[in-house]
Amino acid sequence: MAGRECMITSLEYYKIFYHVAKCGSLTAAAEELAVSQPAVSQSVRQLEHALGAKLFVRVPRGVRLTKEGELLYHYVAKGCEQFALGEKKLKQMLNLDLGEIHIGASDMTLQFYLLPYLERFHEKYPGIRVSVTNAPTPETLRNLQEGKIDFGVVSTPFEKTESICTGSVREIEDIFVAGRKFIQYKNKMLDLQELETMPLIFLEGLTSTRRNMERFLLENRVSIHPEFELATSEMIVQFALRNLGVGCVVRDFAAEYLENGQLFELRFNKIIPRRQFCVVTDRRNPLSAAAENLLGLFEKQHPASD
Repeated sequence: MAGRECMITSLEYYKIFYHVAKCGSLTAAAEELAVSQPAVSQSVRQLEHALGAKLFVRVPRGVRLTKEGELLYHYVAKGCEQFALGEKKLKQMLNLDLGEIHIGASDMTLQFYLLPYLERFHEKYPGIRVSVTNAPTPETLRNLQEGKIDFGVVSTPFEKTESICTGSVREIEDIFVAGRKFIQYKNKMLDLQELETMPLIFLEGLTSTRRNMERFLLENRVSIHPEFELATSEMIVQFALRNLGVGCVVRDFAAEYLENGQLFELRFNKIIPRRQFCVVTDRRNPLSAAAENLLGLFEKQHPASD
């Protein structure tokens, strides 16, 4: 403990030494530091005593460094200037003049929820760098728990751990869409089992969208074997437009084509449960001022839940 106190005290001595050397005057340094001139003189003497070297000599208009003092100042100045720069940068970060936010989001949550907020935030705080890691929900949750992102925007369903905080921000709807080749299904009330006879287009991999639909269909004793498994929902829509099959997508991706009649939605006698977009954070990872501010934009529209 004594060694630690000595180091803290000597750091203050070095700070005073730096200002005296920079000002060339004990009085000017005292004014700059907002302390008394005797306190500055005493600190210089104590530092000289601790180091066993004379650091200053008096001159008619103040003091100047000795050779030993010049050598020490060369190193101390770098440290003090870095401390000052660090304080300046920290203030800029707290004032949102600079900083960095790391977000995790899927194509879907980025396009249909997050993007307008990022646009608004960037207009208000152009000095903040926003990095978005584009990945499916399971990978986004792993990145959050590993501290690689500040927060994520994901879609349900997902497994929630004790450290994860969630807030629902928007409802989404999974639908099946098709083009003119499948016109016989339009305006008909279909049984879910009829999907087993259709060429289906699904997302590939372990996305929340794919897992949710497979679970729902299995609960209704429907087993599917997609004709095509694609990396993005946009590609599912494009395949459906070319009549390559019946696509399973979130409604937002197909909204334009449903409206202009290029695609139609299949109707079933069982309602497909709706899902949610959620903002997720980890209690173990403190958020920066910039990340807190961006989350504040979400919470103004959607009060947080847990």
